[in-house]
Amino acid sequence: MHKEFFEIDDIIVNREIFTTKFACDLKACKGACCTMPSEYGAPVLDKEIHVIENILEDVYKYLPEKNIDQIKKSGFWEEKHDTFMITSINNRDCVFSYYEGDIAKCAFEKAYFAVEINFRKPISCHLFPIRVNDFGGPVLKFEEYNECQPALENGKATNTTVLEFCKDALIRAYGEEFYNQLVKNGTE
Repeated sequence: MHKEFFEIDDIIVNREIFTTKFACDLKACKGACCTMPSEYGAPVLDKEIHVIENILEDVYKYLPEKNIDQIKKSGFWEEKHDTFMITSINNRDCVFSYYEGDIAKCAFEKAYFAVEINFRKPISCHLFPIRVNDFGGPVLKFEEYNECQPALENGKATNTTVLEFCKDALIRAYGEEFYNQLVKNGTE
């Protein structure tokens, strides 16, 4: 296998997550990950769709009326190219985003941190900027976006790697033992 990648428990990992410095700076990016222009929304797992269906009423109070109207009219997810995705408003704002001032934020996280739900947000959002591709098995890699330039600068300033920034999400997705193996492999 190429030296830029290694494998743990049938999961291939790109070493960029150990070397790239990254730490979100919402004041600078304004929540760009929730508002990136695209016809594709954030990937969502089938099991997450069922969880979200059961907590919709709990997150509605944090959403703008236009988002609620769209969810009620068209749903909150769609399938494109055999992938389930969260829908967006005008191919831009995630249907679950709201604004605090000029910063886009996640209604799931708002309800989660208010201890109203136990679902933080879709795992693809939680793992961001790590993207999971499937090439006969999961491949974890850092995905760079121009909108995240402030996060790269903040990561350098705080000396935070993508691995450290995504620790909670990686543990949520793959378990603590997997994360500990990642850390060990990253220092070798």
